[in-house]
Amino acid sequence: MYEFIQHVINGLAAGTIYALVALGYTMVYGVLKLINFAHGDVMMVGVYIGYAVAFLLGREYLGTVSGALLVFAISMAACAAFGFFVERFAYRPLRDKPRLTALITAIGISFALSYGFQLDFSVGDVTLLPGAASRRFPSIIPPREWLVLGDADVIIWNWQVLSFAIAVGLMGALQYLVFRTRFGKAMRAVSHDHRVAGLLGIPVDTIIAGTFMLGSALAAGAGILYAIKDKSIQPLMGVMVGLKAFVAAVIGGIGNLPGAVVGALLLGLCEEFIVGYTASSWRDAVAFGFLIAVLLFRPEGLFGRAQAEKV
Repeated sequence: MYEFIQHVINGLAAGTIYALVALGYTMVYGVLKLINFAHGDVMMVGVYIGYAVAFLLGREYLGTVSGALLVFAISMAACAAFGFFVERFAYRPLRDKPRLTALITAIGISFALSYGFQLDFSVGDVTLLPGAASRRFPSIIPPREWLVLGDADVIIWNWQVLSFAIAVGLMGALQYLVFRTRFGKAMRAVSHDHRVAGLLGIPVDTIIAGTFMLGSALAAGAGILYAIKDKSIQPLMGVMVGLKAFVAAVIGGIGNLPGAVVGALLLGLCEEFIVGYTASSWRDAVAFGFLIAVLLFRPEGLFGRAQAEKV
């Protein structure tokens, strides 16, 4: 019983991180019908920005609430600006081109970020590109046991509770923004038909850029939470996390925000139970096996609705 509870806790902690990244996928797809395969690498960029901020803050700020908030805030703000830059100069010129063109561009941006960050480039004492070696992420939230049950059979760490609370808070704020604000109403109008939305006076370019910025900021927050959990960071870390978040979005019904969250939590739980009761080598296989099963039996996802296309 205690072992089962421990796996549930670990699975939910991992699932909330996938959920934050999956929300970026599903928002961009909902607005542009674009699978932004560079999204996981944007998460990686956010992690390295957080690493640089923690390094600049120094030891006296590590482990403090103000230091952790600064790392999160600066990383998310920088990635939001980066998302605006990518949308403005990479995707906007291709908006009226075939979707395959934008998809290939997204893959190109992904490779450029993943392998570009493996370069080792410095100017004086300032490192501009980090190199390919793995690095240890600073302990901005020092791990502590908050609750122990059953003679240490179940351990709940402070970073798990904080990760869950931060992720739920960000997801709640996004839900409010999309369904309770004018920006969210405009986003949903652009998602339905961006040409008609433009004719109705909605600033389509601004809404799409804002969607990219929101998704990129959430990815950065997810990346910091992932780095706190995993400790080790490296330039290819965003590839697998991004793919699994995409799987979670598809499971829930890509374009559906609550579906992305549910799909991510299911994926996190499945991974944890597979690792706990079989072998860790099956962790990645179960994610993509889950994707294949959903595509075979419910291609629109758990919360999606099948739509007939006119030919």
